[in-house]
Amino acid sequence: MSSFDQYRDLRDRAAWVERRDLGRLRLHGSDRRSYLHGLVTNDVESLAPGTGVYAAILTAQGRMISDMHVYELGDAVIVTLPRALAAAMRDRLEQFIFSEDVQVEDVTDSTIQLGVYGPSAGEAVQPLRDGGFGVVLPSRGSGIDGFEAIAPRDRSAAMILALEAAGASRADIETLEVVRVESGVPRFLADMNDATIPLEAGIEARAISMTKGCYPGQEVIVRVLHRGGGRVARKLVGVALPEGLDAPVPGALLHVDAREVGSLTSVVKSWRLGRPIALAYVHRDFATPGTRVDVGALDGTRVPGKVQALPFVT
Repeated sequence: MSSFDQYRDLRDRAAWVERRDLGRLRLHGSDRRSYLHGLVTNDVESLAPGTGVYAAILTAQGRMISDMHVYELGDAVIVTLPRALAAAMRDRLEQFIFSEDVQVEDVTDSTIQLGVYGPSAGEAVQPLRDGGFGVVLPSRGSGIDGFEAIAPRDRSAAMILALEAAGASRADIETLEVVRVESGVPRFLADMNDATIPLEAGIEARAISMTKGCYPGQEVIVRVLHRGGGRVARKLVGVALPEGLDAPVPGALLHVDAREVGSLTSVVKSWRLGRPIALAYVHRDFATPGTRVDVGALDGTRVPGKVQALPFVT
């Protein structure tokens, strides 16, 4: 359950979150970067050790199979992605290995991932670096600066003790979700799925390299960007809801007059704004900030909402 104290630490201090929502794949072999580079939307081949990129893997039709963060470690690549998709993604990556020197291992169960976020996260993770606790990688995956610390699972207790001794407190996934939605960052399986084109979710600046070579789905992305002027049928936007309202649920429909124009995806109560806020897809004709929409409530009535530019909170 979201907590104001946890929220304050994430925003103003440092807090750690066990990323049980994420799975982890490890790619070994001399061709690991060039191989993955040809399958995902961003530039993996030029990664230096200790750096990473946000990327997606698409169908030939430009629809998302998953998003992911890709990190080069120097002797391997770590891919973090929704935990529910890790095993299937391992199988998918193995399927396309032919003569390349690449091995793909699902290390979700054998490792732990602690996200450490907030203005003081750098100081908090220093004992992990000094103590040789796995790898510590820069991250902004939930819309807030921080680090991802990945280590063998049997080191989790020692990692947590080191973080808390350095001033980081514990936060839960629900509080991190508030920060994510306030920051306007879509999450796969919540705000994106296998019907989503990355341009609809507005992730192209972070997830897509416009200069790299071919990848599955590239033709669709290029066609929309260069021939269609980037216009897609729907866009991810923010929706501000009235104070004091019991938040509608994800999937609630949006209307303008009698026309259905979209639906909510993620819904949270913002500690910073003191009101419910949501991410939603709306028809492009109604995506202008300030557009008034009616939101379906749990009791079958409609409540007023307003389209808002993302992020809600910077």
